[in-house]
Order: sequence, then C-alpha cells, then structure tokens
Amino acid sequence: MYCPCALKRYFNHYSYATLEEFILIEYKLPELPYSYDALEPYIDEKTLRLHHDKHHQGYVNGLNSTLKSLKVSREKGDHSDIRKLKRNLAFHGSGVVLHNLYWEGLCPEKESKEPESGAFLEQVKTDFGTLIAFKKEMSEATKAVEGSGWGVLAWEPLGKRLIVFQAENHQNLTIWGVIPIFVIDAWEHAYYLKYQNRRADYVDNVWNIVNWREIENKFNTVK
Repeated sequence: MYCPCALKRYFNHYSYATLEEFILIEYKLPELPYSYDALEPYIDEKTLRLHHDKHHQGYVNGLNSTLKSLKVSREKGDHSDIRKLKRNLAFHGSGVVLHNLYWEGLCPEKESKEPESGAFLEQVKTDFGTLIAFKKEMSEATKAVEGSGWGVLAWEPLGKRLIVFQAENHQNLTIWGVIPIFVIDAWEHAYYLKYQNRRADYVDNVWNIVNWREIENKFNTVK
C-alpha cells in the first residue's frame, strides 16, 4: 500500500543527499486539522486526545526507533533481528500513514457535505453503483474487520478503479500498488470510551463527520 500524500507531508520540508540521510530523518506527529472537541458528539474529545496524543504518537515513536535499530544493524553488519525489525517497520510505518489519513478524512459535522457532482462521484457510480452503495460496502467491511484493523478506500491504478478492502492491524491484507484515500479506524482505541463494544454504531456515526472535500482532493491527485 502506497500513500504519496501522507509521506510527502513528512518529507517536503527536508532535503537529503544520500539514502543514509533520508533514513535518519525522524517522523513527527502531525497536528490535528481541527480542535479536539470538533468531532463531537460522534467522536468525543477524550477519545480524540488519547487516540492522537498517545496511540498515534506511539506509532511515530515506534517507526523512528525501528529505523534507528535498522541503521545500527546495517553499520554492524548484524541482521540477526531482521525479521522482528522488518515486521515492526511495516506495523509502525503503516500505523503512522493510516492515522494521518484518518485525521484528514474527518471534519466537523457542519463541514461534511456529500458530493453531488464531480470526478470522484462519477468514479464511485462506476465502481459501486451509487454513493449509498459505496458507504454500505465501506461500513460493512470496517465493521467486519477481524480483531483490530481498518476499512480502506483506495485507488487501484492498474485497473483504474476505486476499491474497498480491510487492513488487519495496519499492514496486513493490502494490495500492492493501491493508493488509500480514505480510511476508518476499527481499532478499539478509536471508539471504546464512547461506544464500548458497539463498533457498528461508531462506524455508522463516522459518516456524519467525513471530509468529502478532502477525499475528492486526494482522488483528483492520484487518479
């Protein structure tokens, strides 16, 4: 799974001459594009603070730590921990990118306006039939994630189509080459304080705070 939009955000303020310099760049936790209480009543302020400041920060820290460990292994010529480090790289790296997409895909309810025309809507009609049908498939995929994971809407450039799929944890069940443009977090930390075990209610309510303009912008960028 590839997301140039999310990665560009981390690196567009840096310049580097070598691969080694590239690897040494540290990822940073991005600020939310809205206040912590902006998604009420669908996502509460306490959950948003915990989710962003603790969980997302944890993936950022894990990614930076893994990259440093890989650098040390490379310098020593000792790759005895390669399986663990590469697994951590995929897990934390995917966690960083997906959370970034998640925050960007949400907005205050008053700013959430479903598209009535445009290239994205036409593609949705081609690939899913209607916007309602897309939302239904995305919802059911997210609700049915086994354990922890995500519902993902992505552009598949080989077939030139939008697809919905599940991601288990952060990095599993993807399709190589797809470009995610909207995600719904199905990890319990995204909703448990408010919804307890009612994941379905949380997913249904997310549609009240979807940033459709951002989704359209991402689609127009990657198509």
